[in-house]
Amino acid sequence: MKRIVTILSIACLLATGSCKKFLELPSQSDYDSSNIFENADRVEMALLGAYTSVFNSELYYQFGMGTDECFSTEGETNSKNQVSNYVYTPATSPSSTYTAMYSGVEQVNVLIKNIPLMQPKTDSEKKKLDMLLGEALAIRAKNMLNVVRYFGDVPFPRIPVVDAGSFSSSRVSRDTIMDACVEDLQKAIALLPWKGESGLSVERISKNAAYGLLARTALYAAGYSLRWDLNSYSASSVQLSKRPDQARIKELYQIARDACKMVVDRGENSLIDYETIFRNLINGKYDNESMLQYGQKGADRNDAQIGYTNGFFSHTNSYYGKAQPAMAAFPTYYFEFEEGDSRRDVAIASYSITADSKHQMNTYASNTIGKFRVNWKAEKGIAVNKRDINWIELRYADILLMYAEAENEINQGPTAIAKDLYEQVRLRAFKNNKAKIGTTPTSYQGFRDAIIQERKLELGFEGWRRTDLIRWGILFEKLSQTKQDLLDLAGHQGKYANVDLFRAYKMTPANTFNDPLIAQEFISFKEAPEAIKKAELTAQGYTLLDMYSNQSIFFSNALTPTATWVSNIYRGLEKNKVEIVPLSTTTIDNNPGLTGQQHPLY
Repeated sequence: MKRIVTILSIACLLATGSCKKFLELPSQSDYDSSNIFENADRVEMALLGAYTSVFNSELYYQFGMGTDECFSTEGETNSKNQVSNYVYTPATSPSSTYTAMYSGVEQVNVLIKNIPLMQPKTDSEKKKLDMLLGEALAIRAKNMLNVVRYFGDVPFPRIPVVDAGSFSSSRVSRDTIMDACVEDLQKAIALLPWKGESGLSVERISKNAAYGLLARTALYAAGYSLRWDLNSYSASSVQLSKRPDQARIKELYQIARDACKMVVDRGENSLIDYETIFRNLINGKYDNESMLQYGQKGADRNDAQIGYTNGFFSHTNSYYGKAQPAMAAFPTYYFEFEEGDSRRDVAIASYSITADSKHQMNTYASNTIGKFRVNWKAEKGIAVNKRDINWIELRYADILLMYAEAENEINQGPTAIAKDLYEQVRLRAFKNNKAKIGTTPTSYQGFRDAIIQERKLELGFEGWRRTDLIRWGILFEKLSQTKQDLLDLAGHQGKYANVDLFRAYKMTPANTFNDPLIAQEFISFKEAPEAIKKAELTAQGYTLLDMYSNQSIFFSNALTPTATWVSNIYRGLEKNKVEIVPLSTTTIDNNPGLTGQQHPLY
């Protein structure tokens, strides 16, 4: 796998947040332009250091759960479980994303200030410096989006701390921040080369990726968010709403639409087989669908732990070693995929690996995340939590769905191109069998609902569902319905009245890397088989599994309506409150400018 070289010493010089206490000012010598800004190669090393800030495990772990696709399997007193179920307090509020993103913003603010002051000696150096400036601008926008989508109105540093004189900043309107992020990405696009022209690794931001980030940012800027009066901080002013400027909202949808169109028209990216996307990702192979990945920065740096915390279960004594997820596929998610949808068994791992290296089928409650399963790797890796698996940040399918969504919003109904884009994603899911993709809705609301569902099926466990539901203004409603669906599944009633009660399957060896198994074949039973049938199955080498039981080697909890874990799903969910996470007590204490500026309902 191609690697971004990590220059930790330079990153440390540029980041007051990563190597110093957040409020300590660096000395002027830390920013000695005769060292860092001596030439384009040194600037590039500093930029590569800044890339380490753009992602952390909290983004897929705490913030990736609590959706209609993913739930926490940890105990109720665990802070990750609490965040997953919307039980927030300032004392326990997540802060790693906040700190990491601002660390990166500080690093690139130094670069954005100083790169334009450099005097390139050749045209090639000028071209390289332009590209590096474009990447720095895109990183700033990307990091600020991650802060805003969870914390709303936040400080917005646009210059290095050393120039500001202190880090004491109050909340800034998220609309101001998002508009500036849009502008940063537009500037970045003008400076960046297309992926096909640059030779850049997919771990770096090309023009293709920047267009995708622009579309994503514009859609968030146009969408719903939990807002309050920044003057009074009155609890009565808290409401889930869009920005008041309708003309700007439409303009943002147009920006998103045009950005996606540029990627589509360029033709460098394309859809590939769904399973292959993730087998490639796990094995460090790049393809035309993957547009941006977070790299592991070398074998000794894998703090993201992809495939360990967010993968499938593999027993510590198994051929593959330990994989111990702390999150799992929401039980009803499995049933949302239509018959023949090839994405289901890739996204959801319906089996685990036993201590004696066998594939053992999961119950409905114990299905895990299949996109990052470690048995699909070609080797074990240097440690069980350092499997050297990248995080996929942007795919071409996302471009197609954002394009279709923006078209629908602009025209208040799906255009021909919107329907075609949506159907491209659907067709890939059903192996190009057009008879299986159903009829595409023609009304605005019908198509909007279809996009909401399709993003869930297509992009499951990729870190966007929670805040997508918020930007659509439907988090509370969608999760309330999902909780009821879980209760119906647990009670074997409603639309789940006819799901399998038992499945018979054969345990097979799990003792090869690049394991070809996607999902085990099984025989369905709508009711408990009679004794004679059980005997026949046993004689034929089958294992009979009660799909509602606790017969699982991971999350061994029965699925019943009265089970504690079922009752406590989304237990803190409250509309017009939990859509924005409170700032942690430490975050406020470290920034005097935030004193008295906590989320009004906390």
